[in-house]
Amino acid sequence: GAAIAVVNADKTAGVVITLNCETDFVGMNESFVKMAFDMANLALNFNSKEEFLAADFNGMTVADKLIEQTGVIGEKLEVRSFERIEGAFVGSYIHSGNKIATLVALSANVDGAEEASRNVAMQAAAMNPIALNEAGVDAAIVEKEIEIAKEQLRAEGKPEAMLDNISKGKIQRFYKDNTLVNQDFIKDGSMNVAAYVKSVDAGLTVTGFKRVALG
Repeated sequence: GAAIAVVNADKTAGVVITLNCETDFVGMNESFVKMAFDMANLALNFNSKEEFLAADFNGMTVADKLIEQTGVIGEKLEVRSFERIEGAFVGSYIHSGNKIATLVALSANVDGAEEASRNVAMQAAAMNPIALNEAGVDAAIVEKEIEIAKEQLRAEGKPEAMLDNISKGKIQRFYKDNTLVNQDFIKDGSMNVAAYVKSVDAGLTVTGFKRVALG
């Protein structure tokens, strides 16, 4: 299949989709990739996967086009992922081979926003964060991580009274590893992603991201 990210002309909205097939042979075919890009550009005009699948694509709906091409190609085609983001500035990145595609929204359209958004989008592709920041992590995940940390500490013989404080430190490490703005910036490990963005412009922040991958 192909994971595709596209951004509108004024860089204020973007969409990522995956057009899935059954074999790499089809997924790497030039006409298949072109169709994926054509569909992604159409998807920019819609807010949901359902609206997009019902939209006109060269005289038939996207859903019907997928059925038609399934018959032509001999493999089931499916738009499995559809994610949209809006922001003051939106950038994108598609990993080589169209296996992963990401979008990143920044808080302002400033000098350097294009490069910064691409670098952060590359970060999201490579490091697969589960959320933008601490607030975006599901409470159930945090609770589970705390319990895992406490069990590990008990196994190490740490006193029960110390578990809460030590597990809080482990949760901070979890946030650092798994939330985009707190991750070490892959191009310069001396700073995290939030600090990198501020180095481009003091008032700049990452306001959102979307990541889709095949499989």
